[in-house]
Amino acid sequence: MENKFGLVYDGAISENIDGEVNIKQVSYEVSGIKVAGNLYLPADFDENKTYPTISVAHPNGGCKEQVAGLYAQKLAELGYIALASDARYQGGSEGEPRNRDYPENRIEDVSGMIDYLIGLPYVDKDKTGSLGICGGAGYTLAAAQQDKRMKAVAVLSMFNTGRVRRNGFLDSDIGGVHERLEKGAEARNKLLEGEVIYEGDNPEMSEEETREMMESLPEGLYRDGVEYYGITHKHPNSNSRFTTESLPKVMAFDVDERMDLITQPLLMMAGNIADTKYMTDSAFEKAVNAEDKELFLIEGASHIQTYWVDEYIEKVTGKLEEFFKRNL
Repeated sequence: MENKFGLVYDGAISENIDGEVNIKQVSYEVSGIKVAGNLYLPADFDENKTYPTISVAHPNGGCKEQVAGLYAQKLAELGYIALASDARYQGGSEGEPRNRDYPENRIEDVSGMIDYLIGLPYVDKDKTGSLGICGGAGYTLAAAQQDKRMKAVAVLSMFNTGRVRRNGFLDSDIGGVHERLEKGAEARNKLLEGEVIYEGDNPEMSEEETREMMESLPEGLYRDGVEYYGITHKHPNSNSRFTTESLPKVMAFDVDERMDLITQPLLMMAGNIADTKYMTDSAFEKAVNAEDKELFLIEGASHIQTYWVDEYIEKVTGKLEEFFKRNL
């Protein structure tokens, strides 16, 4: 049965019921571009009271109806107001060309969620936190470096997009950096002529083609990602493509460079067998000024499994409850 709110995760809210966690579909602008969001309200919500609030930034290629929505719902079940929004140029949000991925945009999207939340009369403006997942985790860390309205920062399965685009996954193609920069420059020229060139998978692939591609990949992030985004948790607003002209912008970004600017309480979570864990380890080591800093490893979990496996979701939710209760 299709979910009324377009949600594709297990246990998702299918209708708003009095006394339970509810969803309010919202829109607002960030730098003049309309953003689509889902605002999760705690059970027995009372608009005459104020609540602590948490923004949730989705993974690269994801949308608010997938894992970001799942954890936003879990946070609302814990008593927080939580907002999961689509990045500009992606998902249900506006912005052209579609799937542009500029780090400065994604970072401002996180601060834009905070802008929207603190403008709500029922939000406690002194108790604003942020959660980021995968690519959204890297951009959440970057936002926290400069936006001290974020009073507590948690990230899950962090993906440092700039490092991967620049060096290749697992730093496997450092020598190809200049070729990728040239590719991005050429794509920007094409964009001036009205042609948009993309990197990544074709979102129009059939399930059979998607399965064939998945089975051709080695075990790990990309194989699991094709399965999650292309089959088990597929959503029409989610795809892994990004504009090739984004490459130079992304490649100049590295969340590690200013991790010392994070002074807020910081929780970084990752699967202990995730092939992306090296990025969490690197950023965590550099967060030398973070208050109440903690690295939480999820035993037995790979990167994508933290998005949907009940056992790991329960562990992450329990750690989030402990962290945000202590710091918000």
